[in-house]
Amino acid sequence: MTVPERPKIYHITHVENLPGIVSDGGLLSDARMADRGGPQVPIGLPHIKQSRRMRRVKCRPADRVGDHVPFNFCPRSVMLSVIWYANNPDLVYKLGQSMIVHLEADARTVIEWAEGSGGRWAISLQNARAGYSEFRCTASGLCELDWSAIRSTDFRQAEVKERKQAEFLVHHEFPWELVERIGVRTSAVRDRAADGIASASHQPRVSIQPGWYFPEEGTRR
Repeated sequence: MTVPERPKIYHITHVENLPGIVSDGGLLSDARMADRGGPQVPIGLPHIKQSRRMRRVKCRPADRVGDHVPFNFCPRSVMLSVIWYANNPDLVYKLGQSMIVHLEADARTVIEWAEGSGGRWAISLQNARAGYSEFRCTASGLCELDWSAIRSTDFRQAEVKERKQAEFLVHHEFPWELVERIGVRTSAVRDRAADGIASASHQPRVSIQPGWYFPEEGTRR
C-alpha cells in the first residue's frame, strides 16, 4: 500500500486535559509530564510508560522513547482499544472511550517544523516500546511503514498489531499550533473540547468522528 501524500498523525488524551495542554503551549513528553506530577486525567498504563522512559531510540541513542510526545499514524488505535475494553488490570483510566479525544496533525508539516527549528523527531516501524522495534530519523521512513497494517481495523494477528502501532515521536514538546483538528465521538464531548481550548489563539477544528472510535458497548467481538 502506497504512502499517503499527507500522512496524518494522532495523539489521544482525555478531554479534560485540553486546558492544560493549551496552557503549556502544546503537548509534553511523558518524562516531562511525570516530573510535573502527570496530566489531570491520566489514561495510560504506568508500567508501559516506565518502560518507555528506559527504551532507547535506536537512530538517536542518547534519546529515550519516553522523552518524546507519541503519535500513531491512525485513529482508533490499539491503545484506544485497551481503554475501550477497560479490562487490563494495570489501566488507570477505566471509564471507556467516550471522553477520549484525538489530536490530529500532518506528519510532513511536523517534519518541516522540526527540521526548521532544530527539533528532534523519529519514526518507529512498530510499537516503539518493543525491544525489536526499528527506528528511522528521516522522512524516507514513512515509506517503510506497513500502511496496510496501520489502516487495518482487525489487528488480532500479532504482526498486524505491532505494525499498526508504528509511532511518530517528537522530542520533548509538540507545539499546540501544529494540531490541525480534534476528533471526538459525540456532540457533548465536542462542546467540552471547544470549551477546553477556548483560551487558545490557535483554534483547530473540533469535529465528530465516529469512525475514529470503536462500536457501542455490547457489540465487541
